[in-house]
Amino acid sequence: MNTAKHSKKWNLRLSQRKPFSARSKHFSAYISTILFASWIGTYLDLYFVGIQLYSFPIRPYSNIFTINIVFTLIGLPILTTFFLYFIEKMKTWKKGIFIVTISLIMMLSEKQSEAIGWFAHNEQWEHSYSFFGYLLFMTIIWKFYRWMSSI
Repeated sequence: MNTAKHSKKWNLRLSQRKPFSARSKHFSAYISTILFASWIGTYLDLYFVGIQLYSFPIRPYSNIFTINIVFTLIGLPILTTFFLYFIEKMKTWKKGIFIVTISLIMMLSEKQSEAIGWFAHNEQWEHSYSFFGYLLFMTIIWKFYRWMSSI
């Protein structure tokens, strides 16, 4: 009579898989963080546009919204998804460098957006504000994601 033997490789693969509850927990942390980032981004834009530090000259539904809702409802969630995906895979010291690098890129992209006409800053605005703002924003988003993953 032939008996089947279990392969050690097969057992190793099964033990490395995450259970369904861990994957759904991970997914819910992603979704919660994406919604949180979009919510924070929307309210920060509303606040800074309200105190006239910057404006969005070209935006959809300009007679209804004072901010660019495409960025806060579509662009920011997509960027947050990529941010979380990449930062999750990094070692601790690289995460800080990554956040600083992304903050610099966002600061430079704001300057490009101004040149195109999508964005206009008040003459009192310093682009270093954007750098430190994005640095703080992404740090809060990362901490929020870690907190949501631990619940």
